[in-house]
Amino acid sequence: MLPRMLRVRQSFARPRVADIPAAVARTLEAARLPVGRGDTVAVGAGSRGIANIDAVVGATVRWLREQGARPFVFPAMGSHGGGTPEGQLSVLEHYGITETTMGCPIRATMDVVQVGEALGLPVWLDRYAAEADWIGLVNRVKLHTDFKGEIESGLFKMMTIGLGKHRGAIQYHRANIHHGYETVITSVGREVLARARIGFGLAVVENGYDETAHVEAFAPADLEAGERRLLKLAREWMARLPFSPIDVLVVEEMGKNISGSGMDTNVIGRPSNPHEPFPADPKILWIVVLDLTDESYGNATGIGNADFTTRRLVERIDMKPTLINCITACAPNGAKIPATYETDREAVEAALSCIGLTPPDRARVVRIRNTLMLGELEVSEAFAPELARRPDLTVLGDPVPLSFDAAGRLSAR
Repeated sequence: MLPRMLRVRQSFARPRVADIPAAVARTLEAARLPVGRGDTVAVGAGSRGIANIDAVVGATVRWLREQGARPFVFPAMGSHGGGTPEGQLSVLEHYGITETTMGCPIRATMDVVQVGEALGLPVWLDRYAAEADWIGLVNRVKLHTDFKGEIESGLFKMMTIGLGKHRGAIQYHRANIHHGYETVITSVGREVLARARIGFGLAVVENGYDETAHVEAFAPADLEAGERRLLKLAREWMARLPFSPIDVLVVEEMGKNISGSGMDTNVIGRPSNPHEPFPADPKILWIVVLDLTDESYGNATGIGNADFTTRRLVERIDMKPTLINCITACAPNGAKIPATYETDREAVEAALSCIGLTPPDRARVVRIRNTLMLGELEVSEAFAPELARRPDLTVLGDPVPLSFDAAGRLSAR
């Protein structure tokens, strides 16, 4: 017998930017950037599913043009998009970043030039960016999915992996094994700041509802301290699962537009990188993932963090970009295919059969859409005593069975 589920709403801190273009213009103006009239500015845009990224990059481009500068956008990505210029342009296009929407050229290449040296290794820079008068970085500051530190995922990572393209990404991920992620990202980022013409960094922080909560621009001299400060905000505002331990976590979809690791490892408590310690919190016995997003274009990086999955997800995997991504990161485990079942029902029932002596109807089960959307979720009745003690959780209605349709697909909520 399957557990009955309660719909629950979580309450997170919810700061929001009401007018994104205006906020971007204000913070760029306040940062007193070195960009001058007539200067070419390479604006780097990444491959993560950042909320309103087209609005943020578009506002940046418009502000630069109003100053008399000549901006162009380039994909500041490592191996994403299959490690090709065409693939990376396609990723930007999916996020609404095109020459038409931005009102400026978009230039993509995998060619790099050496601009310095860090940790005994060459530091690489996108060739088009190297030819510009200035480079502007636009990225989200958030917790990294592979390590913990005072600088994790953000502007410094973009200066390392993004500006280094596929060649840099391979080199730096290998260096991570010996030196550690934070050391590599910090050392390379500082060398890029010293040797390349970084004009500014524009950081975005999101709240627990995947909304733009804060935007802030930094001149080069302020970039490192600014990112360290914003990471603390990102950690404070991050959405989390409400309980631990969990017997079975059912994830309806995973994908690259949700997290660089398919499922945010900070949410599921499972690292995608085997080389550094990672907090195992929350404690989840088994994870069932049911589908892959269209926006992943077959890249199922992180599927190895699931224990059970479905045939429909596996058939959507394009193993070539998946392996490029995972091998570049020196984390082949991220491409491993879990136990695969023909239907959602079989996958969930298999997970429930492996939780020990607890009857399935009393199992601690949590169901989420994906690891980005945690504002509303379903939890089994086993959590009811804890729900009563949690003012940040609101129960929405009576318990209903975890149900499946005639084809064995998990029913819509």
